[in-house]
Amino acid sequence: MRTLARRLLLPGLTALALTTAGCSSPAPGNTAGPGSPAALPSASDGTQRLDVDAAPQGAGAPSAIARTRGAKGPEKAQLKVASYDRASGRAVISAAPQGGASPKRSAAPSAGPSAGSSAAAAGPVAVGDVIASAPAPGAPDGLLAKVTEVVGKTDRGTEVKTAPTTLAAALGDDKADGKVPVDPASVVVEPLMKGVTFSWAKGSGVTFGPQGAKLPLGNLRLDVDAAVDTAKDAPASAGASVAGFVQLAPQVEFSYDGSKGAGHGPDAAFLGMSGDWSSQWALKGRAAASTGAPKRIPFAKLRSNPVLQVGPVPVVVNLELTCYVQVEADGKVTLDVQQDVKGDFRVGGSYATGKGWTPVSSSAVRSTPVKAAVTAGGRVKGALGAEASVGLYGAVGVTADFAPYLRGEADASASASTDGKTSANGSWALYGGFDLSGQLQLQLSVFGTPVVERRVPLGALHREWPLVSGRAGQ
Repeated sequence: MRTLARRLLLPGLTALALTTAGCSSPAPGNTAGPGSPAALPSASDGTQRLDVDAAPQGAGAPSAIARTRGAKGPEKAQLKVASYDRASGRAVISAAPQGGASPKRSAAPSAGPSAGSSAAAAGPVAVGDVIASAPAPGAPDGLLAKVTEVVGKTDRGTEVKTAPTTLAAALGDDKADGKVPVDPASVVVEPLMKGVTFSWAKGSGVTFGPQGAKLPLGNLRLDVDAAVDTAKDAPASAGASVAGFVQLAPQVEFSYDGSKGAGHGPDAAFLGMSGDWSSQWALKGRAAASTGAPKRIPFAKLRSNPVLQVGPVPVVVNLELTCYVQVEADGKVTLDVQQDVKGDFRVGGSYATGKGWTPVSSSAVRSTPVKAAVTAGGRVKGALGAEASVGLYGAVGVTADFAPYLRGEADASASASTDGKTSANGSWALYGGFDLSGQLQLQLSVFGTPVVERRVPLGALHREWPLVSGRAGQ
């Protein structure tokens, strides 16, 4: 029977703090201030290098829509997507609330005489225009589309028919490269069980625990206290539980180089997520024996759609993170273990002409045992991990599973702990480690690169190191 364990108030860990949420690392040669959607000329090939920043918010912020016409490149447009219907591809484009007349076109595109052509000549968008929009009514993941027909005027704006398109059509031969921290305030959290709390720090930080430790700026944190299934023959005092927290500071990495694309897609591209990770968690009791695959217990789902301002183009990134507890045991060993985990991670996909898409995954994680006790013989493995996905405009690009874990084992007669108390005879050991796996998805073609015909594994990373061990009774 599952019971909810007493919630532990664990002190916060000091992690690497990011700069103020919303700031980014500028591209080389970029001297524009944060939030400025500038396009800087490149002296070598005449292309433009675009800033990559978090999209500014509030009054005076750039328009949430960009328009690309022919070879002119992307431009800000004082427009908005008033509505969009994914099933039909129809959208209504209207003037943005802050006003500002759209530039008039000298002539309609060559599409033959029709009512649609006549409307296009006077309207804010025309056949062939590529529009990129931040999240809008009917397009919660943003919109990246090409206008295929101008239907006509309505009381809400200009109605058009659209078809999906690519970032290559929006960014053309420009270049962009940057890292943008995810604003914790933009993250929506869905608890999946009782005993889960979510906090984030922006401004002066948030205070945690009896020691009053503050959460570093730009970090988000999930605290969990969950019961896990206890072995059938275990006494009531051996009730199993996992309690602790996960703290991370995720950032989006984006790059695009269309300088050699010649209209056939970019020469290079990258999409990924990286960040600092820290956690402190405790695994106690005698967990029930696992049957088949290890039991995974999701405890919270996090979602965010950060908008990157790539020059004038709003690039909508879709992030989803599911945090979970996973326990694998034989139902024999009783643990009382607590550990600290600190490190970083980076996952993504990198594209280069002639090489195609290449998975990217790396992590450096170390753990420190705070307390460890093993009783009786058997084995157990517990993980406090996260499944993550990163995509663009609603199309999944990269999925990853990051799982720092703790593993314990003892022979049939061992009973030992890190405080030096032992009894009987036998050996025991505790190990820390992490697993990182994932895959690239077909939908990375949103960049305008050749389609990935199959899911490409990121390549599993597995590392393990001894924490404590010994031989009892000697």
